[in-house]
Amino acid sequence: MNRPATFTELPHDPAMQAAGIAILLWASEPEAPHRLVTPFFHAAAAAAMDTPVEIYFTARSVQLLVPGVAAQLRASPHHDKTVYDALQEAVGHGARLLACTDALHAQGVDPQHLIPECRERGGAVQFMARAADLRWRTLVY
Repeated sequence: MNRPATFTELPHDPAMQAAGIAILLWASEPEAPHRLVTPFFHAAAAAAMDTPVEIYFTARSVQLLVPGVAAQLRASPHHDKTVYDALQEAVGHGARLLACTDALHAQGVDPQHLIPECRERGGAVQFMARAADLRWRTLVY
């Protein structure tokens, strides 16, 4: 009987391994909390596997970087973890958070008053540099 290979059974060729994962949060706004934890779970999983992870906050997703916003959101009323908990888990495994300066400005968010986990800026140019780099993988949420 054929069964899918588990992660540890997959062939591992370091030369074929991605240099990193760049995640773009585009349609991940506070108004849709049911879509917000998955990108952070994926980021945490990749970072836990020692893959560099960069999470780019664009458009309305920069609202998640305002203190208190992500801490009030849950993917489901049946889920104990907040969106902020999921974000912190990703950062705890090594994911880097980058806020788009233009998106911060467009949303009226003061770049000096973001959650402590986000101290870096990165927008379209930085994300597109990752997307154009064949060694990096990109995901858009």
